[in-house]
Amino acid sequence: MKILCVSDLHADLEACRSVTERSRSADVVVLAGDFARQHRLLGETIGVLRDMTVPCVLVPGNNERPDDLHAACEGWASAHVLHSAGTVIDGVPFFGLGAGVPVTPFGSWSFDLTEDEARALLADCPVDGVLVSHSPPKGHGDRTSDGRSVGSVAVMETIERCRPKLVVCGHVHDSWGSDTTAGPTRILNAGPAGRLVTI
Repeated sequence: MKILCVSDLHADLEACRSVTERSRSADVVVLAGDFARQHRLLGETIGVLRDMTVPCVLVPGNNERPDDLHAACEGWASAHVLHSAGTVIDGVPFFGLGAGVPVTPFGSWSFDLTEDEARALLADCPVDGVLVSHSPPKGHGDRTSDGRSVGSVAVMETIERCRPKLVVCGHVHDSWGSDTTAGPTRILNAGPAGRLVTI
């Protein structure tokens, strides 16, 4: 399965058009959150992306809320909006978790979860699938420009428990493009440039 992995488009419509064009080479497109800019321009971003006809897995970032993303994607037949939920595409289980985890310093506009909230929402993550988490796991793709590791302990615990084939995340802009492994799991902080991977 060829998966085009992207995150943090932040209403960059030119980047959205590039993703739409490149989706023709993929079997699935994974979009790991932050379509909007502080809840603005979500509709415009999804309006470009919804031209994609291959299956698309989307999770909300901290810049949009799950209900708003569901509403923006209404009528888009190939979209699977996941937040503490899963779907199966061509026999491969996908599970998604949105939000900033742990709680960010950005203030009340940011859609965030505590580690305990995230841990509960990740309880049903399947084994040996694809985990799409807006926030990276602790220690992987989570370094800020000043060297701090700001990823999620709950996401890392889920990786250790469920051993997914692939984790696609974003959120930490300074680590865009980071591509690491934890045991059998490949962990990609995709960023808006994205990457086509095969599982």
